[in-house]
Amino acid sequence: MWAARLLAGLMLTLSAVAATAQMASKERAVTLYGAYRGGGSFVDATSNRTLRLDSSSAWAIGYDEDLDGSRQLQFYLSYQSTRLGLDQAAPVNPLSRTIPAPLPMKVIYLHLGGTNFLDGPIGQGPYLVGGLGATLFQPGSSGYSDEVRPSLNLGIGYQAALGEHVALRVEARGYATLVNSSGELFCSGGCVFKIKADAVTQGEVQVGLSYRF
Repeated sequence: MWAARLLAGLMLTLSAVAATAQMASKERAVTLYGAYRGGGSFVDATSNRTLRLDSSSAWAIGYDEDLDGSRQLQFYLSYQSTRLGLDQAAPVNPLSRTIPAPLPMKVIYLHLGGTNFLDGPIGQGPYLVGGLGATLFQPGSSGYSDEVRPSLNLGIGYQAALGEHVALRVEARGYATLVNSSGELFCSGGCVFKIKADAVTQGEVQVGLSYRF
């Protein structure tokens, strides 16, 4: 219930800010990113073994509205399709006859935040980026349910102009999701893993092509 309220509140905030920015007739930009993301671990509550998300490719889209000469408001959506499985470095109980197969997992971030260019006007040079919002964990197997949790991202990037309206962005971002589960995460009946975690962190490097209008 609280997750639904969080998302509803976030969407209302996005709508209000977008309407305000539109009335101000500020410039905008849309950026498409390709990324490589790593990190993210949970714990099997039954065996106390570590479960990790596989490192994999990801993609994202960012929509930016100018706030002033060096800052932008950003709406940010990021998507990763990966797998959650037993850490290969973790010891395996010799009495266990089988090791559960990795669980397909989609990780989706929806954040409201912004960018702050450090050396001058928007569109050129280094910048800081960050946002707050929610993470959707979406298991791809029966017996497991989707989970929504609050999260944030922080990062640093560099933007280089390729033309009047087109630019290249290179970023490193870190994500942190507050999970706060003692063993029933994702489980809706018939779960192979009993999963728990306090927080989940991930990091990525991404390259984006930005169009400003």
